[in-house]
Amino acid sequence: MTENDRALADAISIAQTLMRGDKEKGGITPALIAEKVKVAATMLASAHPGGIDEACAVAELIRRFSHWIGRDSTLENDENHRPWLVSARKKDWRYWQRYQGYLERKLALDVVQALDESTDNILRQLEDPLREGAWDRRGLVVGHVQSGKTSNYSGLVCKAADAGYKIIIVLAGVHNNLRAQTQIRLEECFLGYETSANRDPGKPIGVAEIDSDPSIHPHCATTRADNGDFSATVARHFAITPEERPWLFVVKKQKTVLTQLLKWIRGHVADTTDRATGRRVVTKLPLLVIDDEADHASVDTGEQLFDADGKPDEEHQPKTINSLIRKILHAFEKSAYVGYTATPFANIFIHRRNETPEEGPDLFPEAFIVNLAAPSNYVGPARVFGLLGPEGRDGGLPLTRPVADHVNREEPGGWMPARHRKEHIPIYNGQEAIPPSLRNAICSFVLACAARTCRGQGSHHSSMLVHVTRFTAVQQHVHLQVEEAVRRMKQRITRRIDHEELLEQLRRLWEEDFVPTSAELEQLVPEADGARKVPAWDEIAHALPDVISDISVRTVNGTAKDALDYADEEGHGLKVIAIGGDKLARGLTLEGLCTSYFVRTTKMYDTLMQMGRWFGYRPGYVDLCRLYTSDDLVEWFGHIADASEELREEFDDMADRGAKPRDYGLKVQSHPTLLVTSPLKMRTAKSLQLSFSGELLETVSLFDDGPQLDRNLSATAQLIRAMGPPVHAGEISRSRGGGKHVWQGHLWQGIPADLVAEFLEGYATHPKATKVKSGLLAQFIRSMATEGELTSWTVVMLGGGDGGSYTFPGGITIDRMLKRKAGDPRDRYAIGRLLSPRDEAIDLEGPAWEAALTATRHAWTKDPGRHKDGQVPQPPELPNGPAIRRIRGNGAEGVAPAPERGLLLIYPLDPAKSDQPALKGRTAPVIAIGLSFPQSNSGIKVEYKVDHLTWERWEQEYGPTE
Repeated sequence: MTENDRALADAISIAQTLMRGDKEKGGITPALIAEKVKVAATMLASAHPGGIDEACAVAELIRRFSHWIGRDSTLENDENHRPWLVSARKKDWRYWQRYQGYLERKLALDVVQALDESTDNILRQLEDPLREGAWDRRGLVVGHVQSGKTSNYSGLVCKAADAGYKIIIVLAGVHNNLRAQTQIRLEECFLGYETSANRDPGKPIGVAEIDSDPSIHPHCATTRADNGDFSATVARHFAITPEERPWLFVVKKQKTVLTQLLKWIRGHVADTTDRATGRRVVTKLPLLVIDDEADHASVDTGEQLFDADGKPDEEHQPKTINSLIRKILHAFEKSAYVGYTATPFANIFIHRRNETPEEGPDLFPEAFIVNLAAPSNYVGPARVFGLLGPEGRDGGLPLTRPVADHVNREEPGGWMPARHRKEHIPIYNGQEAIPPSLRNAICSFVLACAARTCRGQGSHHSSMLVHVTRFTAVQQHVHLQVEEAVRRMKQRITRRIDHEELLEQLRRLWEEDFVPTSAELEQLVPEADGARKVPAWDEIAHALPDVISDISVRTVNGTAKDALDYADEEGHGLKVIAIGGDKLARGLTLEGLCTSYFVRTTKMYDTLMQMGRWFGYRPGYVDLCRLYTSDDLVEWFGHIADASEELREEFDDMADRGAKPRDYGLKVQSHPTLLVTSPLKMRTAKSLQLSFSGELLETVSLFDDGPQLDRNLSATAQLIRAMGPPVHAGEISRSRGGGKHVWQGHLWQGIPADLVAEFLEGYATHPKATKVKSGLLAQFIRSMATEGELTSWTVVMLGGGDGGSYTFPGGITIDRMLKRKAGDPRDRYAIGRLLSPRDEAIDLEGPAWEAALTATRHAWTKDPGRHKDGQVPQPPELPNGPAIRRIRGNGAEGVAPAPERGLLLIYPLDPAKSDQPALKGRTAPVIAIGLSFPQSNSGIKVEYKVDHLTWERWEQEYGPTE
C-alpha cells in the first residue's frame, strides 16, 4: 500500500467511525460525509503531510453507505446441543475485534455488522469449546459464487479462536495456488503476520495494523510458500499443549498432506487411547475444521450399503480424502466441522447414516445449514443473466458477447472444439492464432483497463480470464497465442508503428460498445456517487500506451507460484490475462476481473457455477465488464440461476417452518432438477429415487416436428373428451386480497388420477426436458393415488394471449392462444418460463391464497444476490410456489389440507408466434404443460432407472465429473 493509499484509508476509517452514531439515527447524507471527511483530514494532517484526497474519500463513503445486505436463513438441529454464546463471552475477544477494525477500513459499516451477526449465528451453532465431555457438530454454509465466503470463514476463525478452539484446520482446495491464496488471506485476517520458512512470525500485515500485540499471535504450522503445506518435516518440529495460543493449519485436500497431519495428531497431540477401538484420541483440545469448497474432493462418492435394519456396512471403504478428513475429526473428542460452498448439491447427497468405526460419521451437515445473503453490490447470476418469466428472461445486464468462431467443421473442429484431446493444437484459418472473438475480448480488456485509469482506478488490480480447456498442454498453446497477440498490440501502440488500423478498431469498440453499454448500465444499476463516468475517446487513447505496456499474460496451472502476485503489485495494480482451466475454476479469486472469455462445455450445475469467476464485486466498473461466451452457455447459466433461486426459495420456506437439515437433504436428493448433476456425486450409477411432492414442473423444451406435436395434441383432445364440460368456460375469476384475478380459459375440477396419468402416458416430453419425464410423472401419480393422494385434479387450459384461435373436440375453443418466443437452440422449440407466477394459485380459494401469501412474506428474505437490480426489494405481492404447494397439501389455520388435489395446467401455444423455422405454416397449437404437486409427507418415490450407457451420454453432454 502506497503512502497516498494509506492516508486515504485512514481518512475513510476515521470519517466512517465519526458517522457511526449518525448511521444509527438514519441521517447519512453526502453533505455530512464531506463534513466528516474534512474533520478526518484535519486530524491526519501531521501524520500524512502529503494531504488527503478528500473527493476520493467522499466518493468511496457515498458508495459504502448506499449498500445494504439481506439476512441469512438457517436450518438447525439442536439435538445434544447446549446454547452458550452470550454477550458476556465476547467482551475480551481480541482476534475478532481487530479483524472487525480491519474490515471497517475497507467495507461499509452495515456490511461489517452483517458479517458480525452472520458469524455469531454460525458460531452459536457449534459447541462451546469449553464444554466438558465428547461432542461433535457438523454444518454447512452456502454462499453465492465469489460473494465473500472467505471473509465469512475468516471471521468465524477469529471468533472460534477467541472462544477457545485450540486447533483450527482450514482445508483450502486441492491445488497449491488456492492453498497459498487462502494462507495469505488468513495471515491478513487472523494471524497478523507473514509466515516465514521457519514458521516464526515475519513482517506484520493486515490485522496487525489494528492490534500488533505479539502476546496474542496465533501459531501457524503452514506458510504461503510453494512448499509451505504441512509435511513430515514440519511435523517433527511441533509440539502443542492446551495452554498455548491457537494453532492454524492451512492445508490442501491432498492424500500425503492429510495423512501426515493425521499421523502428527495421533502421535504428538493425542493424549489418550480409546479402549474399545485402540484409536488415539485428543481429549483436551477442541478442534474446528473449515472446509473451503466443501463439495469438491471431500464427498465420499462410493456408495455405502445398509442392512435391512438400516445399519451401515462397517467394511465400507470411503474415498481417500473423505476418509482422512473424517479420521482427523474422529481423532478429537471435541470437534466441529463447517463446510463452505456455493454449490451444495454434493453435500446434500451425503447419506445421513453413513458411518464406519475407523472414520466415524460422514460429513453430512446434520447440525445446521446456513444460507448466506450477499451485499447489494454483489453481481451474481440473477443480476448478470436475469430471472426467467413468461415473456423471456428479465433483468439481465447487457454484458455478454456471443462467441461462435472457436469451432469450425473444416479445421478438425476448429480453434477450440467442444470435445478435444490433450494433444489438440488450436488452429484458426490454418494458423496457430487466436480467433477474432478472443482478439476482441483482449481489446475489451485493454479498453477496460484504460477506462479504469481515467476513472482514478489505475492503481487497482485488473484481470482477464481465458478459460477454454481443462488440458494444461492445450493451455500452453493458448498462452503462446495470446502472448503473441498482446506483444503485437504493445508494439503497434507504444511504438506507433502501423498502429492506425488497431487504434481505429479500438475506437469503434469503445464508441459502439462501451459508451452505449455504460449509458444503459447507469439506468439499470446506477452508481451512488456517479463514479462511472464515461471518458471521451481522447482520454482513452492517451492512457492506452501505459496501460497496454503493463499487461502480462500468465498461465495458472495449480502451483503456489501461479497464485497471482496481487499483493506484490499493491500501489500500481497488476494487469493480467490469466489462462487456465480447472485450476481457475474453483475458489481462486481473480482481483478486478473485467473480461472473461469462456467456452468450456460442461453443463453440470455445480461445476458450471463454480467456473463463473466473473460473479462478485465490481465497484465503479461493472459497466466495463464483459463475458465472451457461447449462446448455449448463456442459456445454461440462466437455467442454473433459475434453479438456484428455486432451491433457495424452498430453503427459506423450510427455515421459516423450523425444518432440520436432514429434511432439506431429503428434499434436494429427490429434486428432479438435479438430473444434470454428476452421477458420482449422486452416489449411484443405477437409479435415482425421485419424489415430485411439493414440486412444480413445466415443459420449456418442446418438440418442433409435426408427428410428435400431433401426438400431444391428440392426447390433449382425448383428455378433454374424457373430462366432459368444464366448470368454468371462457373466463375464470378468483377473489384475491380484496380484488380479483381473471384468466381466459377453461377449468375442470375433480378429475380422477387415472385420466391425468393416461394423458401423461400419451403425451411425449422432449429428451432435452431433463426435469419433466411424462411417463415417470404418470407412474408417480398412480403410486400416490394408491395412498389416497393426488386423486382429485384441477385441470386448466389457459389462453388469453395474442395468438390465433383453435377449437378442440367437444367445442372447447381457445380464442387467443398464448405466445411464447423461441430461444436459440436449433434442435427444439425452447421457451422461457411457461407459467405466469399467479397461474399456480388458480385453484386456491381466497383464504388459502391469503395463507400462502402470508407464508411467502414471512419466509421472504431481502437477499440482493437473488435480485436482478440489487435495489432494496419490496415484499412479494403474490405467493410463491413453495408456499402455494405447502398450503395446498398441508393446509394452514382456517384452511383444510388437500394432499389429494393436484393441478395440471395446459397451455396451447401459437406456433406462428414462435419465430421457430420448423413450425412455420403450422396452425394447430403446440401443447405445453405444467404440473403443481401439493406438499406431501407420504414419502412415496418413483425409481428413475439409469444404465451406464445413459450415464456416459450424460457425461458427454454435461462434461466430465470433477
